[in-house]
Amino acid sequence: MDAVQRANSGHPGAPLGMADIAQVLWQEYLRHNPADPNWDNRDRFVLSNGHGSMLIYSLLHLSGYDLSLDELKNFRQLHSKTAGHPEYGITPGVETTTGPLGQGLANAVGMAIAERTLAAHFNRPDFDVVDHRTYTFLGDGCLMEGISHEACSLAGTLGLGKLICLYDDNQISIDGDVSGWFADDTPARFRAYGWHVLEDVDGHDPEAVSQAIEVANAISHAPSLICCKTVIGWGSPNKQGKASSHGAPLGEEEIELTRKTIGWTHEPFDIPDDIREAWNAREKGAAMQSSWQSLFEQYEEAHPELAAEYKRRMSGELPQNFADHADSFVASTAKAAIDAATRKSSQHALNGFCPVLPEMIGGSADLTGSNNTLWSGSRAITKDNADGDYLYYGVREFGMSAIMNGLALHGGFKPYGGTFLTFSDYARNALRMAALMGVPSIFVYTHDSIGLGEDGPTHQAVEHLASLRIMPGLDVWRPCDAVESAVAWRAAVESRKKPHCLVFSRQGSPHQPRSPEVIDNIARGGYVLSDCEGEPDVILIATGTEVALATGAAEALGERTKVRVVSMPSTCVFERQDAAYREKVLPKAVTRRVAIEAGVTDGWWRYVGARGKVMGVDRYGESAPAAQVYKLFGLTVEHVVSTVESLL
Repeated sequence: MDAVQRANSGHPGAPLGMADIAQVLWQEYLRHNPADPNWDNRDRFVLSNGHGSMLIYSLLHLSGYDLSLDELKNFRQLHSKTAGHPEYGITPGVETTTGPLGQGLANAVGMAIAERTLAAHFNRPDFDVVDHRTYTFLGDGCLMEGISHEACSLAGTLGLGKLICLYDDNQISIDGDVSGWFADDTPARFRAYGWHVLEDVDGHDPEAVSQAIEVANAISHAPSLICCKTVIGWGSPNKQGKASSHGAPLGEEEIELTRKTIGWTHEPFDIPDDIREAWNAREKGAAMQSSWQSLFEQYEEAHPELAAEYKRRMSGELPQNFADHADSFVASTAKAAIDAATRKSSQHALNGFCPVLPEMIGGSADLTGSNNTLWSGSRAITKDNADGDYLYYGVREFGMSAIMNGLALHGGFKPYGGTFLTFSDYARNALRMAALMGVPSIFVYTHDSIGLGEDGPTHQAVEHLASLRIMPGLDVWRPCDAVESAVAWRAAVESRKKPHCLVFSRQGSPHQPRSPEVIDNIARGGYVLSDCEGEPDVILIATGTEVALATGAAEALGERTKVRVVSMPSTCVFERQDAAYREKVLPKAVTRRVAIEAGVTDGWWRYVGARGKVMGVDRYGESAPAAQVYKLFGLTVEHVVSTVESLL
């Protein structure tokens, strides 16, 4: 109450309503060490209803994390560690950034999958070195969001027994009593998913909450939902049970009345020594971690190679030989001169990299055969078999993407997942959260343009590349052939602090010959693919399958026109290059430029300038064979040639 009031901003209702539940979980059940927030085998705690952030900040401070009382006093202030919604990487002990409702719940599903699969990869008889639970708090809003259906349906199907969700069933959202817009039978819904459900638990009775958690922890075949009946803003005599306590300070007078109601006589931010001592979990946490460390040391003696591999994967380090392996694979791909749709080139890259990367965990939103995300050694993860590396996500693009973020946040895995590029719209906020957190999830998008043809404008991506490229902290690659695809995959695999979108074509794309020096420049995002003698008359810039149009036009123009072709698989990466390199690729003196991409023209004008032209698609597509659609929109070698000639 006091922190929200001091900030004159925030959500006191959920923290007050869930305080009793939080006390039971954090003091009696949660396995964690405040002195080491990154201990591998800690339980994961996710506050999916992240607007109640002062609850987790209070828990972290009282438990002994490095979150001072001054930080609580600076709630929602500039550069504090106590932002309006919990932020991963900012506040010690916060496992994921939450706020967009339902995504924390989906992240938790990913964390639970990670624990179960990592245990299958590494645990051996008498050595359960991976053995922890994932707890998440959630509210009505999380369950109203559609992502909750996607993620929880999959969680039930997979039987994630170590996932325990505590539902703050207070029947209030911002607009008031939810009965007018949320009348679901939530327990029945979750039972239909295959969950174990405990309903009508009194969320203000610590003994009832404790008993429910005991029962949930004993269930191994299914995730558990504990439906806790609570009163939002509990203790506030005039605002409890009302929407007025949800998202605004209670007010000084109401806080004083609440203090009297709950018998709290201390001044704001005054924590009595006996309460502080009772809450501090450092000693207990250190003992838990020490016990686990002893077990792991025995595990190291019994299984030294497994232990070394476990430590490597949890540290996020790539295998020592990966760089050499990647160099060799890219070189062999160039030598093979593969002509193929880049979605097939992507699968070729997976077959090249995954055998030396056991941390790769893939999947697709029911488009495995179209996305080509299944490599030759993939093993499906199912309810009965956790010892795999591939998830069939079903038609759940948003859920898949947020679950991938949870897998990455847990550690030990590099997740990738595929769908059609046009359906990145469904998943967009999970991409944004990955970029905001700096989580290296790999989002694979195929069927990248009007080139998919007959499925028509509903499936033909037009504006998607441009919109993804403007998202801060996200690298977008659209390769033109197998060599660029391999380099793009390598960049994504090597990333530790940035998500990647790898965008591939359905239609075929020819191999582009390159020297080793030119191949080295692919990793810089944009490079000179083919050149002329001296200063060029015109520069053609293209991505993906349209690179073939540029090289074809350069050949057709012949010696009468000096043409430079620049392939730009990643504008995001190219923009990070130094000014000298960018000038070398795109010299300012050459003002006649044409950019070619089968998508909206926005974004390309920065590269062609006022005297240049952009050949693209600024409307929705058509249902017809790809070649006909390309011709309709003027994306042909002949039209590129005539466009160049008009500039000259």
